Amino acid sequence: MAVAVPLMLMVTAAHPPQAMPYGPTVALAAVQGATAPRRVPGSNVICENGEVIDPATGLNQCQQEEIETEPGDAGEVIIDGRRRPGVPQRELPDAIEQDNEGAVRAPPPSAFPGDDFPVPDRWRIVETLNLVNEDYLDPYNQNTLKGDRPIPVDDLPGWLDWLPIEGDDWFFIVNATSDTVIEPRSFPTPVGVQTTTEPDSLDVFGQQDSLVLAQTFITGVALIKGSTAYRPPDVEYRFTLATQFNYVDVNERRVLFVEPSRASHRFDWFTGVQELFIDYHFRNTSRRYDFDSIRVGIQPFNADFRGFLFQDNQPGIRVFGTRDNNRFQYNFAAFARLEKDTNSGLNDLFATPRSDFLFHANLFRQDLPFPGLTSQVSVTYNMNRERTDVEIDDNGFPVRPALLGSLRGRNYDVVYLGYNADGRVGRFNLTASAYLALGEDRNSFFTDEPADIFAYFGATELSYDVDWMRFRLSGLYASGDGDPYDSTERGFDAIFENPIFAGADTSYWIRQVIPFAGGGRAIGVNGRNGILNSLRSSKEQGQSNFNNPGTILLGVGADFDITPTFRLSANANHLWFENTSTLQALRNEGSIPTSIGYDLSLAAIWRPFATQNIIFRLSGALFEANDGFADLFANDRRSSTYYSVLFNAILNY
Repeated sequence: MAVAVPLMLMVTAAHPPQAMPYGPTVALAAVQGATAPRRVPGSNVICENGEVIDPATGLNQCQQEEIETEPGDAGEVIIDGRRRPGVPQRELPDAIEQDNEGAVRAPPPSAFPGDDFPVPDRWRIVETLNLVNEDYLDPYNQNTLKGDRPIPVDDLPGWLDWLPIEGDDWFFIVNATSDTVIEPRSFPTPVGVQTTTEPDSLDVFGQQDSLVLAQTFITGVALIKGSTAYRPPDVEYRFTLATQFNYVDVNERRVLFVEPSRASHRFDWFTGVQELFIDYHFRNTSRRYDFDSIRVGIQPFNADFRGFLFQDNQPGIRVFGTRDNNRFQYNFAAFARLEKDTNSGLNDLFATPRSDFLFHANLFRQDLPFPGLTSQVSVTYNMNRERTDVEIDDNGFPVRPALLGSLRGRNYDVVYLGYNADGRVGRFNLTASAYLALGEDRNSFFTDEPADIFAYFGATELSYDVDWMRFRLSGLYASGDGDPYDSTERGFDAIFENPIFAGADTSYWIRQVIPFAGGGRAIGVNGRNGILNSLRSSKEQGQSNFNNPGTILLGVGADFDITPTFRLSANANHLWFENTSTLQALRNEGSIPTSIGYDLSLAAIWRPFATQNIIFRLSGALFEANDGFADLFANDRRSSTYYSVLFNAILNY
């Protein structure tokens, strides 16, 4: 997206003159390619007519005559009324008149002591020179609808008088995105208690194939005041809507709807408000535009570099800024979470907001502890007060409280102490995250008693670049609960995770939800677009659960930039439960192995115009189950291999 830059552009000569031991006339001649006057040994310089230059002032009679110079061919200077011997006189070009209606002419170069002078109305210079002509349908080149030049505030029609804009330097930005998903997949599908589409199925799992089709349209507008190339905007108003149409087809009933009489396919659509905020710039605190700003409203926020803890669009207040030439960055934020639509995951602005609150503070420091590495320390407090809530999702399944244990509502307070790093250490690229979760669960669903929360998490991705190839090594550890009946919950869970890690949504385990049939039909071992084995009813509508088996992941991967527009990525991950005591208690089994299985994926990304305006992505993943997964989800066909195919087309304006 193009951005606006300051009103006055400094234009500098391509080859500025260097300091020379001559007077001004000699310096000018040297720059323009003329032959320098003869120098008399000693201190004086002789002019061509024999006059002497005063070394104190650098003046002589030659300089009293007004001359006009124009650059000609290389090494040629054209002087009015004179010519160099042996060089034909060249006619001067016709004078150029610039017709730029409404523009303010720049002062003449003689008004400036140096070689820099400002050029007014720089947004229309390239159009005046016929280098670029605006096309509203072109989002890549200069376009007023993309904030490349200011809107004419004084010429706006009367019906737009309600806009909160006055003065100069207001920019208007329109964003539009089409996101298409086609996703065939398979996963362990539980058979309904009352009925099944396959009468001969005698096991608890039925046919495992399903299909997801989703089309999302995202439209947004923004009004921004200020020249934003070198400093933050003075004011920003932003509004973004997302509308999704989705269709799902499975082969068993009571998977999509709680009623067994409902069909095994579903079409749904929903429109959600994803951004609605005002951003106000308090002040600049340095000449290099360190700043303090505040943002109020529904806004995107990511608590760390890779989306491990909280990455969502929620209503809140955020105060943020920079110091020390942007080497220090800080955030203070408070959010109240909205209810989300069940099938699209978009914000439901008209539902009663959740009694779930987030308070966050962080500090970034560049080049700490090594040059090239950015470190972040953070404190995040999640206060949940949903003990009295009974929430049923749009498909009829209970999501709060979750269908686990005593089925009673819960309140909890948890503080996450975090350290995150991202950058380079020598030739290696490094991303690292570590969290310690401390707090209290007011009502553990295993004991109906208060329990302390003490859980921890760590993840690291190390990569190395070799020309057009990048090789990656990934590792993740999230603690699990070793005794669900004691007074301490040790299973780590996030608030709202969206991890960009170990293959992200091209990975089978991260992309798909595995239903935990034995502990409640509306419970998943993991969440969609989530990596933690948290045993939650829903990432979007459920509560965090610290009675969980934990997660361990080791993976390798590689990215290959075959061309500037085409990339191939491959990932291989092995997953384990950290501790299966919680699973054993919920399934009433004496032992469950910890090994989950192998997750293999391959993805291709094509950007036909080498920009982010059109992106096509095709990925395929295979999951080969090990003993721990097979113990929980062995079906009547004894299949141990599951698949996920994802086709994604993104069009951006």
